[in-house]
Amino acid sequence: MELIKKYFPNITDKQAEQFGKLKELYDDWNSKINVISRKDMDNFYEHHMLHSLAIAHEIKFRDGSKILDLGTGGGFPGIPLAIMFPQCQFKMIDRTGKKILVVNEVAKALGLENVKAEQLSGEEEKGKYDFVVSRAVMPLHDLVKIIKKNVDHKRQQNSLPNGLICLKGGDLNNETRPFKNIVSMTDIHDMFDEEWFKEKYLIYLPL
Repeated sequence: MELIKKYFPNITDKQAEQFGKLKELYDDWNSKINVISRKDMDNFYEHHMLHSLAIAHEIKFRDGSKILDLGTGGGFPGIPLAIMFPQCQFKMIDRTGKKILVVNEVAKALGLENVKAEQLSGEEEKGKYDFVVSRAVMPLHDLVKIIKKNVDHKRQQNSLPNGLICLKGGDLNNETRPFKNIVSMTDIHDMFDEEWFKEKYLIYLPL
């Protein structure tokens, strides 16, 4: 929890309380349904919370923004972002029903009224959003092909044009090459100085 305050010192008391409850909630759910690897739970705030919040470091979503979290798994990056941006609406989808159950129960326990989670594939989701976010879901080309239909082109209200923001690691040259004229790749280790963030990147594509 101190990691969150280190990089986001201006969070409210309510947000601090919600962030503080997450480890216990996920520990409890992980004992029933394995949504996060056991070794990752030892580094929960670094590997899941702070990693997800790299998106909040890059862009401050304006109130009223609509965001789709595709392949949310146990709720990342969507749940941390929903806490950080309580006036934005988050739709979280995943193919696995038990993971969506966890997302809904965690959101309920935190009192997050700006979260809706459904068991859906990306192909099945028809809604329009300002941004689609994801974390290590699939190769960039496949992801773009699925979510282009979901990006709203009729309104632009944020500092970045509407599009895709995703979190990925490793050598991404092959994935980003088809988008080399428009892709933006930010080294997360430039945001957060913990060693684990080396070779982890935030990818932004206007669509």
